Amino acid sequence: MTARRTWVRLALGGAMIAMAAAGGHAALQPVSIVKTNLPATQALADRYVAENKVPGIVMSIGYRDTPTQFVSAGRIAAEADAPMAGPDSLWRVYSMTKPVTGIAAMILIEEGKLKLDQPISDFIPAFKNVRVLDDPNGTTLASHPAKGPITVRHLLTHTAGLGYSIVTKGPLLDEYNKLGLNPAAVGPAMEPQMAAARAPSLEEFANRLATLPLIAEPGTKWSYSVSLDLLGRVIEVASGQKFDQFLKSRLFDPLKMNSTGFVVEAGNAGRLATNYYYMGETRVPVDAGKSSIWLSPPTFPYGGAGLVSSARDYDRFLHMLQNGGTLDGVRILKPETAELAMSNLLLPGTDTTMLGALSGLAGKLGFGAGGSVYLVDVPGAAGKGTFGWAGAAGTLAWVDRGRGIRGTVMVNYMPGEKWPLRADVNQSIHTDFAR
Repeated sequence: MTARRTWVRLALGGAMIAMAAAGGHAALQPVSIVKTNLPATQALADRYVAENKVPGIVMSIGYRDTPTQFVSAGRIAAEADAPMAGPDSLWRVYSMTKPVTGIAAMILIEEGKLKLDQPISDFIPAFKNVRVLDDPNGTTLASHPAKGPITVRHLLTHTAGLGYSIVTKGPLLDEYNKLGLNPAAVGPAMEPQMAAARAPSLEEFANRLATLPLIAEPGTKWSYSVSLDLLGRVIEVASGQKFDQFLKSRLFDPLKMNSTGFVVEAGNAGRLATNYYYMGETRVPVDAGKSSIWLSPPTFPYGGAGLVSSARDYDRFLHMLQNGGTLDGVRILKPETAELAMSNLLLPGTDTTMLGALSGLAGKLGFGAGGSVYLVDVPGAAGKGTFGWAGAAGTLAWVDRGRGIRGTVMVNYMPGEKWPLRADVNQSIHTDFAR
């Protein structure tokens, strides 16, 4: 396996493992002096910085419609003169892009421009005659015609049968890499090689993807995939807008998510955290904010892993969902559409073995519009109906509608499972809200 493939697999894999987790360090950084009504959560943030687990961390915690509280500690990079981490610091959210893409599709479903069970070949004709591998664990690409089409629902829920560099194996993985079907970025050291292979546009990405067989019949198996990236192309065709422009005009601008996008303007480079990679116990910077690859436009907008956002911005997205599709008098979705988006959209009988294995919550998780859905109350974790997802660089986001709590955790380190951050956050929030 090449170094590039290994890196991408480890980087993107952190998103799944972070959700499951519910020697060479730089010098310790000072903690913040922010005071909140969340003392246990603040103490957790301070401890992660004091123990040098992270240079900095920011969390947004919202309870119903009371003002959002921001908990922060440390700095956006390990250097002693780096800016303090705060609500408007910028972070690579990687797979926390997926729920944003999912909600964008739900806007079009509400408007009748998409239907949940509509074949995506209506928008991308290359997917008209998809095929399925005879043996997804085999040594050849022998395949047969699929029994049914890939639908919008399948893309939303990772049940289309598509692959991913962190999941796919054997000759199919080789084809994904050869065709440049790795829609993600890590840092300047790897980007030239990845960009040279990558499909040059979202349209071409979709068309190349359509030439490869699926790993399972559409709608039958949950398997983490590039489906939300492909959904970006469906959104383009259905809306008549470029995918990134659709997100800006229909989500980011109305919600005043002014710091969220696929590229960071040069004037905001000083707000962008450095992303780190742990090699054992050694923490290595892989994408410094002031020279980040996010300062230049990506090859195309990656609907599965491409966004940069702030704790303040992502909280506004979650708050809108928690409120049933509206925030500050601006309606993004009707309540029934928001409810549908955060409900279990998996078809009856779907094989969720992989989702259960990755989360450690076999039989307790479903999947909605780009994010997981808790089917039952999980003591010490989330309540039934909680919707959310995580990012490869350790970020976390969720909406626990039953308990009225939403949260965003912003850090930037890979792999995301290096520290038990989700479990620690769950415990601290439980302590704070039990007071």
